[in-house]
Amino acid sequence: MQKPFSASPPSSYGAGWSAKRRIAVVASVVAVLLAIAAAVAWISGGSNGHQAPDAAAPAPAPSTSSVPGAAKAVAGSGSVPDPPRIAEPVAYAKAAAQMLWSYDTRTTSRDQQLAGMRAWMTSETKYADWASVTGQVPDPVLWSRMADQDQHATGTVLEGHYPGAFKQALAEDPSAITKAYIYVVTVNGKQQIAWKKGGAGAEARAVTLAVQCRPSRDCALAAIAPSVTQ
Repeated sequence: MQKPFSASPPSSYGAGWSAKRRIAVVASVVAVLLAIAAAVAWISGGSNGHQAPDAAAPAPAPSTSSVPGAAKAVAGSGSVPDPPRIAEPVAYAKAAAQMLWSYDTRTTSRDQQLAGMRAWMTSETKYADWASVTGQVPDPVLWSRMADQDQHATGTVLEGHYPGAFKQALAEDPSAITKAYIYVVTVNGKQQIAWKKGGAGAEARAVTLAVQCRPSRDCALAAIAPSVTQ
């Protein structure tokens, strides 16, 4: 993570991690995500009629110019948007990614940021990896320094898709997902950051998310990782 008060964006939620740290994250967290979505659900056998996405052609996501549910804020959570009422995994993942890449320290405290993000999580604690979400938020000292600089960011989603490994797992046994109904989605986009005295910057963003979408329920976030599984 880049240090505050530099010529580049003061902080961008882990963008400045070292290559060594990123490799470690890729090797561990992404493996956990795939295990949640494929291996854990793989054990189950029953199906209650909810059809898993076609492995060859996943359900299309909404237009990138407008991500549902990205404007309304949760009471007491500052600028964090309310989780949208979406039942399609890729569409929900895109909305969640935009939420994760957006923040405003001018109007939102760190506690409010976390409270708002918590509202997006699945209520099934067995599948919720809250630590992977809180790990994306700067520590209290850094958040305070960001606030001193009026730092704020806006995320823009460009596309979302099911990673190849996840599609392959579904192709081999589509009914296996009916235990947890957790889907792995990779989202690509960009983040624009601004701070005092006209400071600004932008950079590409990519995140892999585990999204739970049970039949007849809105989707919810299960876990996130700062890496991409193609």
